[in-house]
Amino acid sequence: MLAGACAALLATAMPGAANPKLVVDVSSLKVYEQQDIYQKWYPASLTKLMTAYTTFRALKSGQLTLESPIVMSKNAAGEPPSKMFYKPGQAVTLDSALKMMLIKSANDIAVAIGETVAGSEPAFVNLMNAEAKRIGMTSSHFINPNGLPGAGQYTTARDLAVLAVTIKREFPQYAPYFAYEGFTTGKKNYPNLNMLIGRFDGADGMKTGFICASGFNQVSSATRNGRAVVSVVLGAESLGGRADESARLLQLALTSSGAGKPGLGQIAPYGETRDMVADVSKEICNPKAAKIRSENRDEVGRQKLLSPYIHEINRPLNLVTAGLIPGTEKAVNVKGQTETAQGDVANIPIPVPRPVF
Repeated sequence: MLAGACAALLATAMPGAANPKLVVDVSSLKVYEQQDIYQKWYPASLTKLMTAYTTFRALKSGQLTLESPIVMSKNAAGEPPSKMFYKPGQAVTLDSALKMMLIKSANDIAVAIGETVAGSEPAFVNLMNAEAKRIGMTSSHFINPNGLPGAGQYTTARDLAVLAVTIKREFPQYAPYFAYEGFTTGKKNYPNLNMLIGRFDGADGMKTGFICASGFNQVSSATRNGRAVVSVVLGAESLGGRADESARLLQLALTSSGAGKPGLGQIAPYGETRDMVADVSKEICNPKAAKIRSENRDEVGRQKLLSPYIHEINRPLNLVTAGLIPGTEKAVNVKGQTETAQGDVANIPIPVPRPVF
């Protein structure tokens, strides 16, 4: 009886409509604004930032190269959309795979990358969690490489900021993958789902995500006059809402001195419900909310943006090329799991950088 009453009380206190957010300077780690940054949250496709980071570590070790083939397995091809719909046996280079995962947010490609890096999806997930722990993501856990919902998949705005800053500091050579306006296969064009790319001055990444339980999430980065900042917005009510709030936070940090602001590592854990994973499904995925989002679109169906810091792109998108490796267009029978000729990344010594704070 008492346990039930406590559960009901926590449910009432649970920030179902909370919106964790923060913006931090990549160099100084000064935090310009923060809210509920220790509240556990479903990452959705922001998970692919962790997949990318783990893959960059494998590239750094020399285990694979950007030209290494990523072969679709039966397991990867079976992932639900968003996806590229490639068949088992078809293959892309890692370069193309990263573009597809980070621009289109392809779930099948994310799993195929993980299988290639670690030999199997479960082995790659273990690597993701080990890397997260190593760099100081203290309240995160992953169960797959693509962010599809499930028990045990959670993160925080604070941890996502740690990840984004670490990526930008440790792997500046791979920054373009987060900043492309879109890619083309030669038959179809795919614009970047990040509505700040090409529309916010200095925007250069990073990733968006959505499931009902998380709402509309976005990790963004921007650089002006040599200063780089990263923002995290979780639980926004729409595509436009997360873009508008991300732009506000980035603009705030880029135009402020940061004097007197705390460092990211100086902010102690807070929030009574921080150890519960928030679920905003009822607020986000209901008929009324869907109707409001549909009404907030222009005549061609695009989400309306209200931020004065976001402008339209009045030109064709700058697209990069990504597609199947020639000669692999016709699918062949393969095992359910992709095997990698390069071996298991866990068995290869990789230089360990210090955490960001």
